[in-house]
Amino acid sequence: MALPTSLYSAAQVRALDADAIGRLGIPGYTLMKRAGEAALRYLRTRWPMAHRIVIVCGSGNNAGDGYVLARFAQAAGLTVSVLAVRTPERLEGDARQAWQDYRAGGAEVPAFAATRLAGGDVIVDALLGTGLSGPVRPELLEAIRAINASGKPVFALDVPSGLDADAGVPRGEAVRAAATVTFVGLKTGLFVGDGPEFAGQVFFDDLELAPAAESQFPPRLTRITETEIHAALPRRPRTANKGDFGRVLIVGSGSGMPGAARLAGEACLRVGAGLTTVAVAPENVGAIAAGRPELICLGITGAAELAPVIERADVIAIGPGLGRSDWARAALDTVLGCDKPLVVDADALNLLAEAGAGRQRDWILTPHPGEAGRLLGVGATDVQKDRLGALAALLERFGGTVVLKGAGTLVGAAGRTPGLCERGNPGMATAGTGDVLTGAIAGILAQCQDAWAAARVGVLVHAMAGDAAARGGQRGVLASDLARELHNSVNL
Repeated sequence: MALPTSLYSAAQVRALDADAIGRLGIPGYTLMKRAGEAALRYLRTRWPMAHRIVIVCGSGNNAGDGYVLARFAQAAGLTVSVLAVRTPERLEGDARQAWQDYRAGGAEVPAFAATRLAGGDVIVDALLGTGLSGPVRPELLEAIRAINASGKPVFALDVPSGLDADAGVPRGEAVRAAATVTFVGLKTGLFVGDGPEFAGQVFFDDLELAPAAESQFPPRLTRITETEIHAALPRRPRTANKGDFGRVLIVGSGSGMPGAARLAGEACLRVGAGLTTVAVAPENVGAIAAGRPELICLGITGAAELAPVIERADVIAIGPGLGRSDWARAALDTVLGCDKPLVVDADALNLLAEAGAGRQRDWILTPHPGEAGRLLGVGATDVQKDRLGALAALLERFGGTVVLKGAGTLVGAAGRTPGLCERGNPGMATAGTGDVLTGAIAGILAQCQDAWAAARVGVLVHAMAGDAAARGGQRGVLASDLARELHNSVNL
């Protein structure tokens, strides 16, 4: 089943589950059996040659899903071993019924022992799921460590055990799964923070329940999808000319930094902006113009020269290579004084943090965790511990649209459900890729004139370009590789 776009908290998904049981009258054990059937289907999809399955069960409904899976896997002809980390006789409700039905076939459930894991082609994690409310307890921690040390591929049911289903951070330690199947609704923690590292490939099954009513269960996040590219950048009419696709001004590249504005400018052109001008320190004009002649390149010595260039632009991006000199501060002050839509990045953000600048309605801020921390007066580690919280704090303090960069880039604006980009890879962690993103967002904004759409689509096509550039390997990817791939990303 294709992944839905909405992501929920664990509490919301439990409420959805309870709603199905209460309002729709679906027995809980029926949903558990559907989960077991779905788990078997995706396990065989992911590991079609696996015949020996070891299922490690804890307590609660996650263990119940494991016992149902065990029974169905046996019926399908697989060799199944179930190991109990907690005494199954203490199970209650639907989970107890699942254990009893599995036992009815004569199967034994020995206590967990790390040595027994060696007998499986795949290990199934049915320890905790979303039932984690604090740090992992010692007996479960021992099982998690043994599973991770086994060298076997792991298939997690609902959420890898030990992973916070909302924040995407391990509560002490967590199972590192090669794949996870999750049910009813996508849990936020599988997609944010460290979640993707622990969840692996994510499968989804709605257990035949209708999608949640957004008015009753508003999602915490929405996944940014390729359909948004077409909405923001529709097919061009045959009679189009460059004036139809916006004029972008990029202000940056102070002394000694010619590459940043060039990368941003090229990205702007690659996503389809009609006309792109870069305003830079005079010493950088030659290098930029020689490397990318399609850019209009102006050497600016002071604010007076910048004002008429701003007047001709539809969108202004500021920050790539800007520096923190008096020249940079004067340029930023001039740009902030105009009434044009803005994209603000890099040193422009650092200067905002130093000046304690306030809110603006028509800007897009694009901080990485370090810049976000400086804007909020905290450390980058604090931002990473709660990226959704940091995004909300940035919006509260600065307004506009905020792109919080990093693995699982987030996009937020007041009154909007934040967006999440799942694409991208560690090869993009190199100098200049942020400049490419700035140019991409500015170029799309010039065409669609919608800050929310431009931020979401800019983030997505940038990540897609990064994945394309890394097809031959992530190590050694250059920012200019991304800029070249943007043309393909916006022309799907």
